[in-house]
Amino acid sequence: MADHPALQLHIPEPKHRPGEAADFSHLRLPRAGSVERPPITTSAYDMRELAYQLIRVLDDDGRAVGPWIPALDAATLRRGLRAMLLTRAYDERMQRMQRQGKTSFYMKCTGEEAVAVAQAFAFDRSDMFFPTYRQQGLLIARDWPILDMMCQVYSNSADRLKGRQLPVMYSSREAGFFSISGNLGTQISQAVGWAMASAYKGDTRIASGWIGDGATAEPDFHYALTLASVYHAPVVLNVVNNQWAISCYQGIAGGDESTFASRGIGYGIPALRVDGNDFLAVHAVTRWAAERARSNLGSTLIELFTYRAGAHSSSDDPSRYRPEGESEKWPLGDPVTRLKQHLIVLGKWSEAQHGELLAAVEAEVREAGRRAEELGTLNHGPLPDVHTMFEDVLKEVPWNLARQRRQLDEERGT
Repeated sequence: MADHPALQLHIPEPKHRPGEAADFSHLRLPRAGSVERPPITTSAYDMRELAYQLIRVLDDDGRAVGPWIPALDAATLRRGLRAMLLTRAYDERMQRMQRQGKTSFYMKCTGEEAVAVAQAFAFDRSDMFFPTYRQQGLLIARDWPILDMMCQVYSNSADRLKGRQLPVMYSSREAGFFSISGNLGTQISQAVGWAMASAYKGDTRIASGWIGDGATAEPDFHYALTLASVYHAPVVLNVVNNQWAISCYQGIAGGDESTFASRGIGYGIPALRVDGNDFLAVHAVTRWAAERARSNLGSTLIELFTYRAGAHSSSDDPSRYRPEGESEKWPLGDPVTRLKQHLIVLGKWSEAQHGELLAAVEAEVREAGRRAEELGTLNHGPLPDVHTMFEDVLKEVPWNLARQRRQLDEERGT
């Protein structure tokens, strides 16, 4: 025993801390267009190398190259650009409103807009989404009114959820957007369960679920992979690796030891890694996985490699755990800028058109914001009627709640 070295516990550490220079030179980024595109019938084993690579379509000059180029026309790309710009403008306004005390909480998705928008475009309108709190772009890409989203954030008199959810915890049956849960891991297992039910009933709709890099360390993630593998659930499982789980960098969840996509291999699930800031690549990979699910070939695990440019939430100060300006040095750039550049290269866009579109979406957000505030905010204006606390919970109101409501009416003289 005396000859054995003392054991040492490995404590993962990020590459750089506040006060140090951000450096991403350690990342191995393959050339755009260099990763193969297998048939959707390929087994997880035969395509296992793709879990360690990075699918990219847009090169540094904004050109689309390689086998993963999606069949998207210029009009669809412009719609995608508009949805990303609208998502970003919406985020900026609502963050400002939180700082003004008009809502208690807000979470932006700056730098991750392509994840939600490109993926929404890759699914059918009837497919079901199980998102986390950073996929508001799914709703916007499905043309859900931002006025309705604002009212939910304010919990005002027009909030369809009647103040029963935290701000940004949206829900829309009509848009196929399952209620967001603050317990993040639950969404991925519920997505698998919903997909299993769809297959069991002989339906045609598939599901998709999202989870962050940190939450992959939760048991829910592994429960979901087990069920998805065993029952060949028609579901697309997405790990959004934005490098940070609040203040813990992705290595704490095991990202330094292997890719998050590679976790699918052990479960027999095909796994892909994609540049999450490349709109075309995200759409192509998601469409591949959706076609596979719809063809009764089972689940796919996708790791979306991106970067959380902003704070985790309005309660977070990222300067306490990462270097200043780190987001500007992210080597995969900004998804909005990259799609804009691609359209310009195609001859289907210009800087002048981009400026006009930006002004238009900002005006749309301002007008929706004005109307939402007329309907109430956290501390001012009308709120949901107090009687709503007795509604929409139980199908039939039990005697004790009915009595409480009568007592409320008597006290209020109504």
